Amino acid sequence: MKEEVKVSEEMLRFIKESPSSYHAIANAAGIYQAQGFTALDEKKAWKLKWGGKYYVTRNDSSLIAFCLPEDEKLVKGLHLAAAHCDSPTFKVKENPERKAEACVMLNVEPYGGMIHSTWLDRPLSIAGRIAYEKQKTGELETKLVNLDEDLLVIPNLSIHMNRDINKGAAYQPQTDLQPLFTAASEEKKEGGSLFLELVAKAAGVKPEQILGHDLFLYAREEGRLFGAKKEFILSPKLDDLQCVYSLVKSHSEVTAKKYVTLCAIFDNEEVGSGSNQGADSTFLEDVLLRMRESLGVSASKLKEWIAAGLLISADNAHAVHPCHPEKADPTNRPRLNGGPVIKFNSAQKYTTDGVTAARFRSLCKRAGVPCQTYVNNSDVAGGSTLGNISTSHVSIPSVDIGLPQLAMHSAVETGGTQDTLMAIKAMKEYFSE
Repeated sequence: MKEEVKVSEEMLRFIKESPSSYHAIANAAGIYQAQGFTALDEKKAWKLKWGGKYYVTRNDSSLIAFCLPEDEKLVKGLHLAAAHCDSPTFKVKENPERKAEACVMLNVEPYGGMIHSTWLDRPLSIAGRIAYEKQKTGELETKLVNLDEDLLVIPNLSIHMNRDINKGAAYQPQTDLQPLFTAASEEKKEGGSLFLELVAKAAGVKPEQILGHDLFLYAREEGRLFGAKKEFILSPKLDDLQCVYSLVKSHSEVTAKKYVTLCAIFDNEEVGSGSNQGADSTFLEDVLLRMRESLGVSASKLKEWIAAGLLISADNAHAVHPCHPEKADPTNRPRLNGGPVIKFNSAQKYTTDGVTAARFRSLCKRAGVPCQTYVNNSDVAGGSTLGNISTSHVSIPSVDIGLPQLAMHSAVETGGTQDTLMAIKAMKEYFSE
């Protein structure tokens, strides 16, 4: 088996086992645990040692891991990398069951900027976490849950009832994007909730124990390789779990030498990062401050390390669409399987400048990996990411990169089989520098 195929299949297993941001963080933590990293708790004191490897989670949906060189005197700066673990989807509302014409719909709301039409007429399920009350003690605990079955569908309106659908459709979320859950049953006792019963059964608790939930829909489509030579990837959540997997795998397998290495996986990028666990929180600052205090490093020394360091913000990039090449910039045209993409934007939606681009190109050169460039077509508005948000809290030189893909924010996206391996090689070079 070719190495890029093996790595891509491993990445697809990671995505399959990560139907929500909570599961993605649990799986990332499992990778770090397997590589000997020690779990830290934000609610307790930290006792760090040089040469140690650590990780900490926040809200079950964000994670920061860091690796310390053996000797403080060897440290030249910080090598940081960040990605996000959330993807556009639908969040289940409170009291979600709603009767409608002899069936029960599930009341949901959009999360992030998705391509609505791609979610229709495909099997969906539910995953996330619950907050429940322990029976004996009354303590509140959280638990991950995945219903892991073909449970829902958002049915399209027949073309006979919407003759203009192929001319372009605008979907109203509360009307057109509500999933079919079950047939209405007159035998269901008053006040009962089949939805909570299914969630409780999957979580191994009783329905009355569940006092809160953060549950999301996910597409049941399993990721796969396709193409005449299996050169392409088709999978949900490539944006941004392809980058998450690449960062976590490379960071967890490399020993820090002359830089403190840190990998941050943030939640809520798709809705602006403005949460307790997002890139616009104090999570990164808090970890660096507690690291400094536990190791006895001065505040000025930490600032020296930041000034001499680099942040690689990794969030997937648009490849040139073969059916719509006019949407791409005339001279910056990333392609699938062409390697990591450096992203530029004059309005600073991407943080890359000439120096940080040169630094990333240099490490790709040392790793034997090609790299590409992305700039928006000036007539087509682009998106944003977490790099400029993170650097507003920790003022460190930064470069925005991503892996090339098509159909970004579709329920199922397309990428290149070789790109994950090339990202891992580049990031291993970075973390081992």
